[in-house]
Amino acid sequence: MADPRHPTEFSAGGVVVRGEECIVIVPTRRAANGAKVLALPKGHVDAGETPVQAAAREVREEAGVDVDLAGDLGAVRYWYMRGGRRIAKQVDFFLFNYRSGDVADHDDEVEEARWMPLAQAATALSYEGERTMAARALSQITSDG
Repeated sequence: MADPRHPTEFSAGGVVVRGEECIVIVPTRRAANGAKVLALPKGHVDAGETPVQAAAREVREEAGVDVDLAGDLGAVRYWYMRGGRRIAKQVDFFLFNYRSGDVADHDDEVEEARWMPLAQAATALSYEGERTMAARALSQITSDG
C-alpha cells in the first residue's frame, strides 16, 4: 500500500548494448551540485504503459535508437527531496539489444548520447544504482556469449 506521506514515483530505463558497448547520456539537467551527470536513458512510466514500453520509449527519445528487449536487470530504489517532501523513487531497468538508429538523434533533454564500453560504464556512470545495472548487463552478455 502506498504511503500518502511518501509518494512513490515509477520510472523505467534501459541498458542498450551493441557487442560490449552501451549507450550513455549526458542529460541537460545537472546534479544537485551543478556537475554534469553521466547516466542511462530513463524516464517516467506514462499512464497505460508497461515499464518495458516506457523504457523503450525513453531510450528512443533520449538516445535516438530503437531496441529489442533482451532481459530484465532489476530495479533501483532511492529517496529524494522535492519541495520539502521526501519522495520514494523506483526505476526498473531492462537490457536491450540495439536494433537501429543514431545516438545523434536524441531529444533536447539530452546534451549528448554516445556509445561507451560497458565495462567502463559500470565504473563511470554518476549514480551507484546505474553502475550496478551496467555491471549486471555486462555479466549477462558475457555469460550468454
